[in-house]
Amino acid sequence: MADTAPPDMFSLFLQTCRETPDAPFLIAADGTVTPYAGAQARVAQIANLFRAHGVKPGDRVAVHVEKSQTALLTWLAALQAGAVYLPLNPAYTTGELRYFLGDAAPALVVCRTADAAPMQVLCHELGVPALLTLDPAGTGGTLAEGMAQQPAHGDAAPADPEGLAAILYTSGTTGRSKGAMLSHSNLSSNALTLRSIWRFTAHDRLLHALPIFHTHGLFVATNLVIASGAAMLFLPRFDAGEAVRLMPQASVMMGVPTFYSRLLDHPGFTRECAAGMRLFISGSAPLSAETHKAFRARTGHAILERYGMTETNMNTSNPHDGERLPGSVGHPLPGVALRIADPESAKPLPQGEIGVIEVRGPNVFSGYWQMPEKTAQEFRADGFFITGDMGFIDDRGYVHIVGRARDLIIAGGLNIYPAEVEAALDEIPGVAESAVIGVPHPDLGEAVVAVLRADDPALDEAAVIAALADRLARFKQPRAVLFVPELPRNAMGKVQKAALRSAHAALFAA
Repeated sequence: MADTAPPDMFSLFLQTCRETPDAPFLIAADGTVTPYAGAQARVAQIANLFRAHGVKPGDRVAVHVEKSQTALLTWLAALQAGAVYLPLNPAYTTGELRYFLGDAAPALVVCRTADAAPMQVLCHELGVPALLTLDPAGTGGTLAEGMAQQPAHGDAAPADPEGLAAILYTSGTTGRSKGAMLSHSNLSSNALTLRSIWRFTAHDRLLHALPIFHTHGLFVATNLVIASGAAMLFLPRFDAGEAVRLMPQASVMMGVPTFYSRLLDHPGFTRECAAGMRLFISGSAPLSAETHKAFRARTGHAILERYGMTETNMNTSNPHDGERLPGSVGHPLPGVALRIADPESAKPLPQGEIGVIEVRGPNVFSGYWQMPEKTAQEFRADGFFITGDMGFIDDRGYVHIVGRARDLIIAGGLNIYPAEVEAALDEIPGVAESAVIGVPHPDLGEAVVAVLRADDPALDEAAVIAALADRLARFKQPRAVLFVPELPRNAMGKVQKAALRSAHAALFAA
């Protein structure tokens, strides 16, 4: 960490509010503009409402609502009140929320108006002191009503650079979810770095169609806009038609790979539609080389792929100026150290060899909430965080990710990386997308299984296997090919391989 910590996110927000109060911050789909000064007033009202309900600096504020402008402003309001922000996926059930709220022990919960009754019961059971509600539009509920009664000004709580700004829970695919603790300097340092390398300015307008309970839409997108004094074309969700309609007003778009594949399927998405854009950024899940190439052919734009995770914010990026390699996530960000290590011995590996990706830098979180033992397991003695992602660095310094360590398939004692097999599958005509998993096999230990979504009804298992004959070594080729109408995904577009493994675990059972 540098001797001088970067300004915290709320200070960056206030700076723009002071310097350009009338500049647009949030632009709704209907064209309604909320300038920075207007947003500042609403943020102060929400922060004052939080304080009126007993929220003190260091308290957690949990938010479990649909995406709206008011929902987004609760993030800044929590910062103004000195609280620790806890965004929660609105798809979570009350049963799932019991764990998160019980673990984080928030002082206040904001929930959907429709969930008020069960949430009142749950908050009473867990001892959560205060509950506010917000409707999907962000204009109704006790939060919207209560903030209207509060003054539109107020002091901000002092922000310790190393103090907690937010807790984001990981997906929990390898056990119960873990709360990643992110400091003020984790977030602001990353936003300022991205502002520099992606050339963001106050003239940018970001097409924002991502969820705001996740690091991508909340921290990468929103924090970067705030740090730049830019504006957001703020959509409640991704809709290809709406994206096409609004794109001529935008200069930048951030999305998950699904956004880009759906744009390519939309007849209105043409080179002319994207002519005013300067940058398309993809993350949260691997972008296929085929989508990258098809997008460039259609628009002339090379999608910029980057690599980050809940615990680290952004780690790497393809260059703004320079070659953006399909299938690569680019170079480590300035200030971020990245190495490839042997998963067992922890020894650094030579260039080009596959191992676990480890990172260290001002972007890396401090640990997991109330899990000191788990935190200790995930860090090396020299401070490097073990990401669990497998990858390698090529001879040009570009980082390539081949999959998660837990997704590694070991068949007959040989290591098989699903990303390599998926890349070969995606090149087969008729394959729309693929997921490769390992399932128990009586002879091999694990067998490679390909699960495909096809856009050619004539494609069958035999044709797929034949197409791979000259592309992959025999031991890497699927022992079974399954066809599905859709691959299971989470809210950020990542294929849920754990669900696929569970569904097909008995495929080779006697």
